[in-house]
Amino acid sequence: MMELEKLDFAGPIDGIEAFSTTRGNVDGRNAYSGVNLCDYVGDDALRVLDARISLAMQLGIDLDDLVMPRQTHSCRVAVIDERFRAMDIDKQETALEGVDALVTRLKGVVIGINTADCVPIVLVDAAAGVIAVAHAGWRGTVGRIAGAVVNEMCRQGAVATRIQVAMGPSICQECFEVGDEVVEAFGKAHFDLDSIVTRHPATGKAHIDLRAANRAVLVAAGVPEDQIILSRHCSRCEHDRFFSARRLGINSGRTFTGIYMK
Repeated sequence: MMELEKLDFAGPIDGIEAFSTTRGNVDGRNAYSGVNLCDYVGDDALRVLDARISLAMQLGIDLDDLVMPRQTHSCRVAVIDERFRAMDIDKQETALEGVDALVTRLKGVVIGINTADCVPIVLVDAAAGVIAVAHAGWRGTVGRIAGAVVNEMCRQGAVATRIQVAMGPSICQECFEVGDEVVEAFGKAHFDLDSIVTRHPATGKAHIDLRAANRAVLVAAGVPEDQIILSRHCSRCEHDRFFSARRLGINSGRTFTGIYMK
């Protein structure tokens, strides 16, 4: 059985589960081992399909109920509804191309994204029956993808002050060294740099706290700060448990983070 890292919310939520996959048994010679569900990072297609089938069986859903986009570090949000479900597979794939966040009101459908250092974010308004998931790398964070997701959730009936958020495993600030052009991008986007940027005392290099930056975006969108839970896990530090592009290279597997209403 696949080991899943359960993501907990600030308050109790019945009938909704959120999780991140773990790598499982790892072959140090293979940057795709053991569990990778992402089909566009160079892994063997049959291995990816087998992982998806295994997860679907473990969750008690059909493979068609496992929905994930083809991410491009955009800020595009797609709604997974009955109209989407009625599309044929080719049209569904087209609708998910270049999408980095999903929102749904459907029960029994697992929506998820793939990461390898970027911040995976799951969101829920249980009273409205609206859930969402987002992939926030530094570009998506600068573009405030988390705020776009909150806005779409509210269009689907959610209320921002009721939304609870959990972030999955991602790179920690100590590991996330960036160039000054990245710091400049955050500055131009009006982030409070003092709260998210530190400089390494020896190298002078900038380090950004992506989790804190996304928390700030969510708070600005109306989500109460005490309803936002940050992950304790660093993908780069724990690369034997979660995939890390910084540690393993771009040609490696991805951690899948999903959420669903039972």
